[in-house]
Amino acid sequence: MPANPPASAPVVLPGAARSSVGHVDPVVLEIVEGTLASVEMEVETAIARTSRSPMIRDAHDFRAGIHDRRLRKLTGRSYSALVHPVARDFPLETMRPGDVFFHNDVYESEGGIGHLPDLCVTVPVFADGEVVAFVQAFGHHDDIGGCCPGSMPSGATSVYEEGLMVPPIKLWDQGVPNQAALRIMTRNSRMPDSLAADLDAECSACLMGSRRLTELFERYGRATVEACFDAILDKTTETYRREILSKIPDGEYVWEDYAEHDGVDEPRLHTQRITLTKTPDKIVIDFTGTSPQAKGPINHCGDYADGNFLKKWLAPILRNLADTPERMAELDVNEGVVPLIEMKFPEKGTLLTPIFPAPTNARTFVILRLLGVLAGVLAKAVDGRMPADQETIRYTGVYGHDEDGRSYLMREVLGGGSGGRYYADGEDTIHVVPDSRNLPTEFTESRFPFLVERLGLAVDSGGPGRFRGGLGYEKHIRMLRDASFMSIADRSILACWGVKGGKAGRPFQVVIDPGGPNEREMDGLVDDEPVRAGEVIRIRTTGGGGWGDPLERDIALVERDVLWGKVSEAGARDDYGVVLADGVADHGATAALRAELRAARPDVEPFFDRGPGYARLSGGASYADVDLL
Repeated sequence: MPANPPASAPVVLPGAARSSVGHVDPVVLEIVEGTLASVEMEVETAIARTSRSPMIRDAHDFRAGIHDRRLRKLTGRSYSALVHPVARDFPLETMRPGDVFFHNDVYESEGGIGHLPDLCVTVPVFADGEVVAFVQAFGHHDDIGGCCPGSMPSGATSVYEEGLMVPPIKLWDQGVPNQAALRIMTRNSRMPDSLAADLDAECSACLMGSRRLTELFERYGRATVEACFDAILDKTTETYRREILSKIPDGEYVWEDYAEHDGVDEPRLHTQRITLTKTPDKIVIDFTGTSPQAKGPINHCGDYADGNFLKKWLAPILRNLADTPERMAELDVNEGVVPLIEMKFPEKGTLLTPIFPAPTNARTFVILRLLGVLAGVLAKAVDGRMPADQETIRYTGVYGHDEDGRSYLMREVLGGGSGGRYYADGEDTIHVVPDSRNLPTEFTESRFPFLVERLGLAVDSGGPGRFRGGLGYEKHIRMLRDASFMSIADRSILACWGVKGGKAGRPFQVVIDPGGPNEREMDGLVDDEPVRAGEVIRIRTTGGGGWGDPLERDIALVERDVLWGKVSEAGARDDYGVVLADGVADHGATAALRAELRAARPDVEPFFDRGPGYARLSGGASYADVDLL
């Protein structure tokens, strides 16, 4: 067989797939699966190299996905938006090669878009003159209008305040860009050049990915490739049923967690509750008991398309039940998980079922929290064999005018520590979006009027435990010109919970002018706090929750943590009961202190530790009823 057979003569290897019977040659299947992963990575690499905004190019807050003509997500390295709204408004038979579709309308996205700055482009793939697949990319863009820079107003009470809403439209028609639509979008943005360049990068990259997939169909034939698609998804379904769902005992389990504020009302507990029912064949996730929709922008439209997006968003949590960490890393989440999860939503008007035009720009407060709620309810089902909590997305930034009078916006997604696990400590400063990162200091200092005076780990931020929670960031930014600070962050009062004796991590905190005459601590939701030239913004992100009793932590590991600067000597004594002298543990004094700390514990200890902030919002209670086994 020639290395590159002509397009006019598709090659089908002996024993290759036949869609009528569903049998797939394992070699062809491996090639197709590898090609999908390669195309997805090539699309993302092209976007990163040709985009312009710091959020896309440098922070990498975007992702690509490949879907088949039945709108099923085939790739599993990361979650992605949905093709459903495009296919709903533009029948497949009307699509042509070179078409590019665009949308960002939260309420018209079938649950695939969470807030307006997430812009999505979709390109159909053709073979034999028909649509056979889709390449899609969506990412968080700098600004799409609205009442504050960045299009994430923390006090919004309506989606109309959050920016330009675009339902599914044809942005390119057979290779010709719709200049009128592009002009409207860039005219509404405070960063028009970045927006135009990012959209061009994403459209071009997806068109390139479409060509790559067309070559795959030409090489092996449509029947073979589509049979491989079926086999990829069937393999995921069977793997999760056999290796993951089998670890959950049949029964019903209930847990809840909370967002702490919505930017409008005073801080309070906004409940997200899951009742998980495990049957021999699937899990049922019932969100009944979730709080009414908030006045502010923490709502998320999750109930569209039977929760299709949420199923794929939450399913990665299930991977923690794999037999080994190595196996967990091998498990992708594609459309194959969808048949294994049934979702039940409350009636319209809750945090997960908001009614238009409820604001949604801080929807991370809900969808990130749901990851933790699912982890918590599973922890109750499997005696704690799940990681403790983490909160790894929050937006912080500054905006103003540089020395030449030009407006600028610097915003980044700073990660936090992940939760301790039953076999290991949590990881430090991780981001939930694959390949995303903090902005490089060298880049930001050369482009924006400030200095980064410190970027490191936030000492003692990880929740104490037999296995410690991962640490968050500590970042110090000294402004060289007057500017405004902005933040969209949860867990500034509440903390990432610990499990099975582990303690909660430290919450998010921002202090401006620490130690100075104008020192002030910020709320998690801030749009426009003035910062004077010379003042420092100190940002500390969340630490992950701890796993297991911290008084059972290996003394040598505590010594190491102090040596590495992850835990202070005071933290070693107060949190772990380890007494140090010149960095070396005094084993006799440590044994005595640990016995004293154990004796002082209350008679009833909950399975989860929420940290001291919970009592502030719960009326003095230190734990919820659902925290007990």
